[in-house]
Amino acid sequence: MKSHKKKKPSTLEDKARSLGSLLVTLVVVLFIQSFFIQGYSTPTGSMLNTILIGDKMFFNQFLFGGSTPRFIPFTEIKLPYIQLPAIREPKRNDIVNFEFPGYREEVEPSQKVQYLKRIIGEPGDVIEIRDQVVYVNGEVFPLPEKGILGKPIQKNPNPLIFPKGKPWNEDNYGPLRVPKKGDVLELNSSNFAEWDTFIKREGHKIELKQDGRIFIDGVETNKYTVENNYYFMMGDNRNNSLDSRFWGFVKRELIVGKAWFTYFSWNSEIPFSQPLRLLASIRWERIGKPIR
Repeated sequence: MKSHKKKKPSTLEDKARSLGSLLVTLVVVLFIQSFFIQGYSTPTGSMLNTILIGDKMFFNQFLFGGSTPRFIPFTEIKLPYIQLPAIREPKRNDIVNFEFPGYREEVEPSQKVQYLKRIIGEPGDVIEIRDQVVYVNGEVFPLPEKGILGKPIQKNPNPLIFPKGKPWNEDNYGPLRVPKKGDVLELNSSNFAEWDTFIKREGHKIELKQDGRIFIDGVETNKYTVENNYYFMMGDNRNNSLDSRFWGFVKRELIVGKAWFTYFSWNSEIPFSQPLRLLASIRWERIGKPIR
């Protein structure tokens, strides 16, 4: 007769070893995601048709200088982080993912999310839009090959446009200079609303007195020297994109990575309750496609 050995119950030591292995795996995954490659899924159509809803992509974080995790995983709790030197700086026409800087008048963003857009303006560039045509430093910045327009041109000012108080809209905008480290801003009571949140985001207290005098950190002044480099972002689906035209400039340190390639794609608007239809929507031709 064959003897059947009873399986020994897991000891506390075995459980601790398993937990340790899981934690090591988690640390390795977080390390790779922080310093080298990050996965990203497209939830909106703001980059149509360059990037489709349901595209799943890898982003190269090492290029711009990967960092240790900036938030405790699965929370919105910030962590102090270390950033590696960049191989190169972000440049005009790069498609990048970045931490949302906050809505137009938010000093701290109410949503801890990442956005995906194309860089239209680098630090020091002048952005202008005339009847939906984008100009950078006076030259046309063409609509990307698969980008989308299509809506009637807006003529009336949009009260939600950035900066606050400008008589612009998303189709006729600027000219506006993208701030560059070392730029000196001339401040007065007329343009105070334009720069109020910007200066607060750089970590300073700014006040406008009733007599028109401006104080920064308690010192009266009419100038402010920009401390960081900034970028101007737009979606390729320009008429259906919430971007820098509405919430403002993106600080360099918020830019995480450059779009690399699509590793999977399907129509994510189809619910999982329809698995056959969802599987049939896989876009095989997009898998492995570089993102430009």
